[in-house]
Amino acid sequence: MMNDNSEWAVEAKGLVKTFGNHRAVDGVDLNVRTGTIYGVLGPNGAGKTTTIKMLATLLKADAGSAKIFGYDVAKDAQLVRQLIGVTGQYASVDESLSATENLIIFSRLLGLGRNDAKRKAAELLEEFGLSEAAKRPLKNFSGGMRRRLDLATSLIAQPPLIFLDEPTTGLDPRTRNQMWDTIRRLVDGGSTVLLTTQYLQEADELADRVAVIDHGQVVAEGTVNELKESVGTSSLHLRIQNEQSIQEAQRIVERVLKVQSAVSPEGGRITAPMAEPDKVTDLLITLKEADIQLAELSVQKPTLDEVFLSITSQKGSEKNTKEIINK
Repeated sequence: MMNDNSEWAVEAKGLVKTFGNHRAVDGVDLNVRTGTIYGVLGPNGAGKTTTIKMLATLLKADAGSAKIFGYDVAKDAQLVRQLIGVTGQYASVDESLSATENLIIFSRLLGLGRNDAKRKAAELLEEFGLSEAAKRPLKNFSGGMRRRLDLATSLIAQPPLIFLDEPTTGLDPRTRNQMWDTIRRLVDGGSTVLLTTQYLQEADELADRVAVIDHGQVVAEGTVNELKESVGTSSLHLRIQNEQSIQEAQRIVERVLKVQSAVSPEGGRITAPMAEPDKVTDLLITLKEADIQLAELSVQKPTLDEVFLSITSQKGSEKNTKEIINK
């Protein structure tokens, strides 16, 4: 069913959605390559969920266009719906029914025969570690179990594109890691995943590329490493064995690396940007000649947290008169 030219799972250009006087989405462009995990990262109210709803044909865009595997979401909505799975809604017909019964009902609604529906339900429950709870009513499921069942339900039709709207919000770390493993397996099996998240670590762990959305606009886009590099170089962290030598060590660091450095409040640790890695060798020789001994040395890239705060604070200062609406 996918178009032959399916290099792009998602092509969105200039998407706009307005609610009253508020622009929830203000000209979003997204290009998601087939067979990848694409992360849409942003704070609450940034416009992530509204964007997903437009791509999934659940909301009509006020302006702009979007294609899913080459099909226009407005003109070919029926075809698009057959190519996607969406999580974010609770996947249940009846809270008093079991997980197996709910999955069978959804499978039958999607056109599977009785035996195929039973087989599919059993496969999905096994895949998502829910076999032992298969006969338990949904009202007795924990939040993590419900989230896994939501994802299982969206995969009954094995869609080539899966939208995951904050799939691990509120989950404990163990369940979150299980969900991450499942998402990776989906892509290994040939699916494309577009996920929204507020968790920087989630984007770092999963996404091949990331778009940062703030105030309804894409304010940065690229691989995680490209985004990290965009806010600065790696930093050098030194811990001096003898704290009496800290000031002399700081002077040497700044002279040799030709940068400004910072000393930690508790003393003994110096942090400096490392624009030219080759100069680190010169620095170590100079410190040794000055008889300054190091207790520790490490080189660290900027964290995704630093990238996110840097990008959104820059954009926020430019748009501080603009109201934010919830998703």
